[in-house]
Amino acid sequence: QKVKDKEHVYILGRGLSYATALEATLKIKETTYVHAEGFAGGELKHGVMALIEKGTPCIIFAPNDATYDAIISNAQEVRARGAFVIGIGPKNNQVFDHFIQTADIKEATMLPQVLVAQLFAYYLARARGIEDPDKPRNLAKSVTVK
Repeated sequence: QKVKDKEHVYILGRGLSYATALEATLKIKETTYVHAEGFAGGELKHGVMALIEKGTPCIIFAPNDATYDAIISNAQEVRARGAFVIGIGPKNNQVFDHFIQTADIKEATMLPQVLVAQLFAYYLARARGIEDPDKPRNLAKSVTVK
């Protein structure tokens, strides 16, 4: 509910979870018509920080791996600038305003994270009054190859 009326959502990941952040970005754009951008945590200071305002939703993919401390540092940076921080991963952290726990299955942790991202996009679309998020406007469901 805290995200449904927002115009922008920023999504951060590091390592393998960067790909998860990009997939979440795509799903949110396609199903909710909200501007979403995915970023690598290592590039956080190059642009996205200027876009953070009080209440800006930032989704942080935080797997329990070697990238955890760095992505938590990113979460602290965006929160210090007023972001509403949503953490997705195996373990909670005090920096998260909202936390969605996923299974800790080592290198495969991104699999449940992608499922959570898809469900997040679905429920956000429904909260925004979109009746059938499975049928996005202006989107072809196939790829044509010459």
